[in-house]
Amino acid sequence: MAKARSIPSRGNWLRRDSPEAEADRAELGRLLTAHELAALGSYYWEGWARDAQLPPEQLWRTWLICAGRGFGKTRAGAEWVRDVARNDPAARIALVGASLTEVRNVMVEGDSGVLAAAPGALAPLFEPSLRKLTWENGATAWLYSANEPEVLRGPQHSHAWCDEIAKWDSAGDRALAAWNNLQLTMRLGERPRVLATTTPRTNALMRHILARVPTGEVVVARGKTTDNKHVLPGDYLASMIEQFEGSSFGRQELAGEMVDAVEGALWSRALLENCRAGSELPRPLRIVVAVDPPVSARGDACGIVVAMLGADGVSYVRADCSVEKATPERWARAVSDAAAAWQADRVVAEGNQGGQMVASVLRAANISVPLKLVHASRGKVARAEPVAALYESGRVRHAGLFAKLEDQLCGLMAGGGYEGPGRSPDRADALVWALSELMLGKSARPRVRRI
Repeated sequence: MAKARSIPSRGNWLRRDSPEAEADRAELGRLLTAHELAALGSYYWEGWARDAQLPPEQLWRTWLICAGRGFGKTRAGAEWVRDVARNDPAARIALVGASLTEVRNVMVEGDSGVLAAAPGALAPLFEPSLRKLTWENGATAWLYSANEPEVLRGPQHSHAWCDEIAKWDSAGDRALAAWNNLQLTMRLGERPRVLATTTPRTNALMRHILARVPTGEVVVARGKTTDNKHVLPGDYLASMIEQFEGSSFGRQELAGEMVDAVEGALWSRALLENCRAGSELPRPLRIVVAVDPPVSARGDACGIVVAMLGADGVSYVRADCSVEKATPERWARAVSDAAAAWQADRVVAEGNQGGQMVASVLRAANISVPLKLVHASRGKVARAEPVAALYESGRVRHAGLFAKLEDQLCGLMAGGGYEGPGRSPDRADALVWALSELMLGKSARPRVRRI
């Protein structure tokens, strides 16, 4: 009888395209029943996972998976928790997320959460009121919010899974306090371990953890959204690449890179993330379309930004309709279309470069709303500084992700200068004109008239 081949133990071998992997799959087909093969295809994570989704082979205390969206970080965390609970009846596992809602909806009950990774009779009992998971063998997991770092002062744990740590609230060093308090609870068992999964952002907690990589205390696995292309819907992947590839936002959210903030920039990534609007927006009081026309027909982009003043007194950036390498007729048509689509009450256009020409081109595009030409008496950065202050005070929100626009905002330097991308911050300049009209102009301030 021929000697049975040894089956590889590391990840992804069930999907590898090689003669050896094909032989392994054929042998499994001969050895296993149809029911066993179906279970293998659905539940044998060690065979389907990629190496970066499996625990490091060397000894580790903290394992950080720092990867792009859709990489499979949540599935990796849930499968690790399942494996720990299955093999260690004494396991006491902490599940920590940005909020209790996210812990429950994503880490526990999500499509790739702990319950989904433990099907049928292998699933733990989940008691939401107790914030607790219990496996048949006695292993338990407890749910915690990073917004409540003091709750992590009392308990003890042997293992922990922390999800989206770069998203934890950093106000008042709350995220760092939650992480440090968790570390002090890791005192059960012979070798306590913490898995942290996240899409990277540059903040104090991420810097704190990555500073421990050289010591060997932290082991990092990195990955991109495209690493999971065999699982992600093709239309989704193509859309994400089309929108964000090449931008700093894409480098962070898709490629899983740590994009450092430019020292002295008026805007930072963290500031912009904190200014994301929710799904429900207030009633609009005003909507303007602002335009930064290109100097030449085939030169820089034409910045076109739509912004809204809400009934709550906050301005919302609604759209970036900018066009690149466009003729005057084309960018004027884009402005007209944006004004019509968003029912704007005014178009604001910079007129420093041939003001009458700009006005003529825009009127030729049959813009049906009033046109206001503005003239810059100060440089772009000087104009941008009071607008950046509006962001700092929480008076501006972004109702969406505007990768190219936000890249330009993060390149505007305090005290003057622009450090890219591109030669000119045309999109950012249009945004500054729009928000200046809504928030800083005379018409933006209500006045009480004497009778």
